[in-house]
Amino acid sequence: MVPRSIVASRISSVAAPIMFAGLVVPMALTAPPASATEAWPKKVEATYRIAFNGFDIGSFAFRAAVNGSSYTVESEARISALFGAFKWSGNSRSAGALAGLQASPAGYDFNFEGTGKSGAIKLAFARGGVSNISVVPDQPPAPDTVPIKPDQLRRVLDPLSAVLVMSRTSGNNICNKRLPIFDGKQRFDLVFSYVRQQPIAEQRPTGQPGVVTVCRVRYVPIGGHRMTNETRHMSSTSGIEISLRPIPSAGVHVPYQITIPTVAGSATLTSENVRITTRHDEIALSH
Repeated sequence: MVPRSIVASRISSVAAPIMFAGLVVPMALTAPPASATEAWPKKVEATYRIAFNGFDIGSFAFRAAVNGSSYTVESEARISALFGAFKWSGNSRSAGALAGLQASPAGYDFNFEGTGKSGAIKLAFARGGVSNISVVPDQPPAPDTVPIKPDQLRRVLDPLSAVLVMSRTSGNNICNKRLPIFDGKQRFDLVFSYVRQQPIAEQRPTGQPGVVTVCRVRYVPIGGHRMTNETRHMSSTSGIEISLRPIPSAGVHVPYQITIPTVAGSATLTSENVRITTRHDEIALSH
């Protein structure tokens, strides 16, 4: 039996995977046409349920909007566990410009509040790299924190802008990508690879394909982290997976399920509702 205090600590650590999930929840497009920005849906809104070791502990909501070559992305997570003894909420927002297959972030904000702890992170970007970092509370790193080198903050993406790059592909393998990410504290890469395809069931038939492509996601810590048991586990596990469902009428794939193992159990995000607004149509999915 794992002590209640340890369980609370491990559920608290799910906040990091939920922040990670912000990278992969929104959408993954198929190979774009010549005019890449024209392929983006005008709006994507999605809601997901969060489970930990099979128990429902919260929700995740995502909203993205594209206007010409500009984008904004917002997400919101809510967690309540141990009969309400532990609560956590987080909100993030990113904005920037699209150019072909690339997203160039201009700013990123992340605010969170939990049982006994709250804080905020603000990032600014300029000239291809991070130009300003604000972290509240501003605490010195632990002595065993792996340092981040200045050149490791160039050509990086914030967590939400990384979604837009993740969602584009120049080939047929939607799982073939590596993303360099900085979240304000940690610098890491996410490496995607193909695993399998599998059928799914939907609540109401939509005429869209009832199959998903499953990608494995490998977490590669680079700097700003401590080599704790959780870090070792996350960097060595092969169990992080995202299932992407194709929506041909919108030219997109949408995440159906995300599984993230931790040292205390498995966190799972499962799609409930997705609404996609294109320039010609509106598509609603219920799972």
